Amino acid sequence: QVQLVESGGGLVQAGDSLRLSCAASGRVFSSYASGWFRQAPGKEREFVSAISVSGGITSYADSVKGRFTISRDNAKNTVYLQMNSLKPEDTAVYSCAAGSSTVTLRAARGDYWGQGTQVTVSS
Repeated sequence: QVQLVESGGGLVQAGDSLRLSCAASGRVFSSYASGWFRQAPGKEREFVSAISVSGGITSYADSVKGRFTISRDNAKNTVYLQMNSLKPEDTAVYSCAAGSSTVTLRAARGDYWGQGTQVTVSS
């Protein structure tokens, strides 16, 4: 079992930056690929980004490519999402997930999910 807890969300203005963290506990987190998803009110959950076990492979949704950066620190059992040049359309609850690969995570097939952290971007 892996427990995931997100932090770092908040209210910012358009153009600002935020860094989200996802701290893992339980089974060996470094054995899992990790990813970030988001869900805005009234919308389906959507893939944002994923990173492989080693960190050597990353994947991004087109809507965030060039603005967001995913990284991980396996020694700290933590995955990060650096979000720059935030836009109002980035407003959502952001959740992290752990899964077998970046491919399965991109298909939203995560094995473990966190509860999420709210990100609100004002115009």
